[in-house]
Amino acid sequence: MNKVEHAEKYFADGGYACSQSVFAAFADSMGLDVETALKIAAPFGGGIARNAGICGAVTGAIMAIGLKYGNYTQGDDEAKSLTYEKVNLFLKKFKEKYGTSICKELLGHDISTPEGLEYVNSHPEFHEKCTAIVKETAEILEEII
Repeated sequence: MNKVEHAEKYFADGGYACSQSVFAAFADSMGLDVETALKIAAPFGGGIARNAGICGAVTGAIMAIGLKYGNYTQGDDEAKSLTYEKVNLFLKKFKEKYGTSICKELLGHDISTPEGLEYVNSHPEFHEKCTAIVKETAEILEEII
């Protein structure tokens, strides 16, 4: 199973958040165990803890880019620049596809409200939509890294 399939499976079958699904699918191949990746990415689902902000799949992808390219020593401006370049390329491609990276705009409903969350959870087409976003996010990420 490739990374894109893993991301899709984590979300569709595993009950993980979009952020966890994308990040964990890539983190393992970069030396971070899946359990740790799932824990790190857990709070970012639903636009950061269901606040309907930046899409969790996007956040998971950005964390994976940071894990692969991020600077970890002071003064490593080259790694920092490369990381920002990769993130900006990812965001550009994602926004070209979806027009936005904001969860409530992608869903057309604000899951930070009880009514919005209830509506989305009671309509299976939103799970299907988010599954597709997770898969397509992983495809964009795989292309970039």
